[in-house]
Amino acid sequence: MSAPARSRAAPRTGRPGPLWALPGALFFGVFAVLPMLLVAYLSFTHWNGLGTPAFAGLDNWTRLAGDPLMHRAAGLSLLLTVSSWAIQTPISLLLGVWSAGRQRGRAFLSAVFFLPLLLSSAAVAIVWRALLDPNFGPLAWAGPALGLGSLDPLGSGGSAFWVIVAVAAWQFIPLHMLLYQGGARQIPATLYQAARIDGAGRLGMFWHITLPQLRNTITTSSVLMVVGSLTYFDTVLIMTDGGPGTDTTIVPYLMFRAGFRSWELGYAGAIAFTLVVVATLIALVMVRLTGFGSMRSTREGL
Repeated sequence: MSAPARSRAAPRTGRPGPLWALPGALFFGVFAVLPMLLVAYLSFTHWNGLGTPAFAGLDNWTRLAGDPLMHRAAGLSLLLTVSSWAIQTPISLLLGVWSAGRQRGRAFLSAVFFLPLLLSSAAVAIVWRALLDPNFGPLAWAGPALGLGSLDPLGSGGSAFWVIVAVAAWQFIPLHMLLYQGGARQIPATLYQAARIDGAGRLGMFWHITLPQLRNTITTSSVLMVVGSLTYFDTVLIMTDGGPGTDTTIVPYLMFRAGFRSWELGYAGAIAFTLVVVATLIALVMVRLTGFGSMRSTREGL
């Protein structure tokens, strides 16, 4: 008996056509590619924001390569990125795995941990700057009361940078905690049940089951963390304004100062284009080295 013919009214299946990608491609082109092309053009000009940009050849790029302040800012941005990843990743990973469990009070504490992410970066910077004010904040009485004298962490070159790192961690750990919480909840319970039968402890299950199953989440979180750290700006502007001296002058702040305080928009364009290219290359390398591009499911075979 022959198989019944397929109904002509049956829906067609297959890969979406190119028109499905058109809205996203247009949005990306207008708000990402076109601005970057304009910034690339400005990097070859001298322009103060008024009149017509004057072509300057490679002047801005030559200056960028030999600018000692740019070299220092690049080093500080690299240090901010590495330290942020090293501090935020283990804390957010542990909090995310913990919040995915069934502990008493887990839902309430998870909501409390998530509160900093609901605040804008400007609000966070203003609050922390007030708290760390040596004249009117809690440090005005805490220092003398503890016998430490006057405390001014934002006014000291040795501590201002690490205050920025700590505030960034306080604000963005909840985001990455949420990513790890979602990833941990997708791990099949049967893996842990089998491990318990084999006599595995909590540390062994975390090391041999949880971490391997979260490898894609770790890559996603790390890429977001690295790109976010390289473009960190508003908190530095409000809390330290790049100071004291140049101790917190990272690359995005240097770009802002060149473009909107010195009105050297061509030079600022060169800094901005370099920053975007470096951040993109780092993200691509991370995705390539971790094998994230293959997008294989960690639940394959279950």
